[in-house]
Amino acid sequence: MKFSRNIMITGGAGFIGSHVVRLFVNKYPSYRIINLDKLTYAGNLANLKDIEDKPNYVFVKADICDFEKMIELFSEYKIDGVIHLAAESHVDRSINDPFTFARTNVMGTLSLLQAAKLTWESLSEGYEGKRFYHISTDEVYGDLPLDRPDLFFTETTPLHTSSPYSASKASADLLVQAYYRTYKLPVTISRCSNNYGPYHFPEKLIPLMIANALNDKKLPVYGKGENVRDWLYVEDHCSAIDLIIRKGKIGEVYNIGGHNERTNLEV
Repeated sequence: MKFSRNIMITGGAGFIGSHVVRLFVNKYPSYRIINLDKLTYAGNLANLKDIEDKPNYVFVKADICDFEKMIELFSEYKIDGVIHLAAESHVDRSINDPFTFARTNVMGTLSLLQAAKLTWESLSEGYEGKRFYHISTDEVYGDLPLDRPDLFFTETTPLHTSSPYSASKASADLLVQAYYRTYKLPVTISRCSNNYGPYHFPEKLIPLMIANALNDKKLPVYGKGENVRDWLYVEDHCSAIDLIIRKGKIGEVYNIGGHNERTNLEV
């Protein structure tokens, strides 16, 4: 079967990634969707049981840090689009194990960027029709003052990281932008707020609270519970991703938010 596009979605067995994979497999039957995931603790192929037999779906177990494997996959599947979600994403884990976050989020992104560059620039059409779309986080901006609910992050807000996790994601963002400015690689970045919805990993705030409540366990509140997060429904995020990869401007950064701010106590 000949496909009109071959899009590799990294981290496609994770929470957000599985929703993106499902959307693209079902919405674009003429696209071949390659789900690349290392299947760490956060990856679960059961999330995609309903689409695993679709003719335009392929799963590949691999580590994005394996550069030679990435080169092989770009060539084998004739990848012309990347939606890069694979990342270590838990703040507390990053504090205890910063090296893993730097390896996956920084070196893994670099591996993918270089594989895309080398593969695409060798083609007769070059970068035409190609896109490298990096999914980042609003945590690269740091925190807003609690007494200024009128303030919002914008795409021009300076990066101001506060954990090894956010620092690693900001580093990845800068690498993506560097490949655009230095090599003219066709890239796009989006930075989203906190997602929630089906298949959310149980250590995250909302599923943790629900699970504890159902099992008559205490509901842990960090500090005074005054920290404010913006919550974005995962399928709304996927719709934005779909729009940006099709119509987003090359080289641009897009913020994706839910305008649904809640303190941890309110949640």
